[in-house]
Amino acid sequence: MALKVSNETKVGALTAITITLFILGFNFLKGKSFLKRNDYYYARFQSIEGLLPSNPVVINGLTVGNVYTTTPGDEELNTVLVTIRLTEKIKVPKNSVAQIKSNPLGTPAIEITKGDSKTYLEPGDTLISVSSSGFFGSIFDKLGPTQRSIDRVLNSIDSIASKVNKTITPGVQADVQQTMVHLHEVSEKLGVTVDALNTLLNDENGSLAKTLRNLESVSSTLAANKEKISTITDNVAVATQKFRELDLQKVIDELQGTIAALKATLEKLNTTDNSMGALLNDKKMYNNLNSTLNSTNILLQDIRLHPKRYVHVSMFGKKDKSEPLMKPLAEDSVSLEQHKN
Repeated sequence: MALKVSNETKVGALTAITITLFILGFNFLKGKSFLKRNDYYYARFQSIEGLLPSNPVVINGLTVGNVYTTTPGDEELNTVLVTIRLTEKIKVPKNSVAQIKSNPLGTPAIEITKGDSKTYLEPGDTLISVSSSGFFGSIFDKLGPTQRSIDRVLNSIDSIASKVNKTITPGVQADVQQTMVHLHEVSEKLGVTVDALNTLLNDENGSLAKTLRNLESVSSTLAANKEKISTITDNVAVATQKFRELDLQKVIDELQGTIAALKATLEKLNTTDNSMGALLNDKKMYNNLNSTLNSTNILLQDIRLHPKRYVHVSMFGKKDKSEPLMKPLAEDSVSLEQHKN
């Protein structure tokens, strides 16, 4: 015969199971685990800085447990007793130190710094603890030496400035001011120079860019006319070879002979020992020749104007009895007289 379970029994059993699971879940959320080994240690701090149960406990950056409870260490609350539960099987040296590490972006934790002792704590022992200055306190502690160094530097600068002020005379101050003015002018000129360099180095319109483009164009032209350049080079080589084959000494000798002959001819022209020399250098002969040419010109003009005077032919009519010419006439006057006759 099957055993019949009443509904009340079922509800009671389900309620008990639910309560058990709730307790287990609540403890699990608090960091309490019934499935792992739990060793409890203690540490006393003057301030726990917001440390709460279930906050982690770390050694060498690894979480090895959590905070189990935090209770007053005495009636006057001069210290706070923190129960530490380690969930890992770890041997903790006796001279290990526990310290609270604050984290402004997260929860605080207890950090255990292992000592070098060869004896180890037993569960229930109390760890050595040191007070923490907090996150900002640790920063200020690290900045303390730097601040002191800065103070020393500022004091040194102040001392140097005082000495400088004592040694600088009004004349030196004027020189310093003038130097500052010069430095300002130099900086302005440097600015102008930098602008000029920027203009020169401009990728689009800079002189350097244009020069590079021109060089590229020249290179392209040379590459395109490579065969013509080779031909010109060959021609120059041939001409050079022919020039080397010339008998330059012979040419120079002939040229010197020609120059000597020309020099002798010029020397003869500068003397009156020959007709050309006399013609060029004897003014009397020149005047006589000029007079002869003038008389010949007058005679020819007179023949053109009065041919009957020199040729007695009946076809010209009676003899011309006009006066002969005594000086040459202009060509227009000769033509006019011919028309009249």
